[in-house]
This record gives sequence, structure tokens and C-alpha cells, in this order.
Amino acid sequence: MPAVDDYVARIEGTCGKEKDVIVIFKYGKKNEAIARILKKAKTKKSISGIIFEMTFKNFSFRVYSSGKAIFRSIKDKGELQALLFELLF
Repeated sequence: MPAVDDYVARIEGTCGKEKDVIVIFKYGKKNEAIARILKKAKTKKSISGIIFEMTFKNFSFRVYSSGKAIFRSIKDKGELQALLFELLF
């Protein structure tokens, strides 16, 4: 069975009032992960194909072609895991 860990190298939190979460994709899987996310989420804005401002099920986030994504206003790790699973599979 596929797992989010197949694509995610690590998950980090940001400091501050907002609960933003940084997801870093595995180097060998980053292009596949980004392609899957671009197919499922709605692109609000793209900056030179390097940064994608996106929305999916009332969540807003940015995806970077370097293999990083920043999700805004995530409540907990379970919510993030469920969101990533829907985006990647």
C-alpha cells in the first residue's frame, strides 16, 4: 500500500502565530510528487514555473520546484497526513 513517507523526506514547523508546516519531498521523488499535486490542486498563481500558489479543499499552500511545500493553517499532524495522502494518491 502506498504511503506518504514514500514521497516525504521530512516535515518541519514554522515559528509564529500561524501554524504553517514545511514539507520537504525526497530528492528522487520530488518531481513525481509535484506533478501529482499540480494535477489535483487548483493553481491560483504560478511564478515562472518555480513557485505555485495553490488551493485544495479549503487549504492554501505553496509548492516550490525545489521540492518543498508550505501548508498554511494546519491544525495537527493527522490533518497534514490526510491532506498529503489525498494530494499524492
